[in-house]
Amino acid sequence: MAEYKIFFRDSVSKNFKKTPKKDLQKILSKIKKLSEDPHIPGRKKLTGQEPSIIRQENYRILYSNQGKQLTIWVIKVG
Repeated sequence: MAEYKIFFRDSVSKNFKKTPKKDLQKILSKIKKLSEDPHIPGRKKLTGQEPSIIRQENYRILYSNQGKQLTIWVIKVG
């Protein structure tokens, strides 16, 4: 299976700057897993919207899968 490409909105880098390093490593590891399969266990779809949410401890990762293009946009981490 092909890997999905991960893209980050500009606002995500601001969120990363505020995040402690040990937490950031865990978050990035979870995001890397999305590149293998965006339908990972524990994901929740927002009601009536495209984006999905996964959790990494106290953080939520909001992302949108662009289907046929095999791309994932990370919208917000916080």
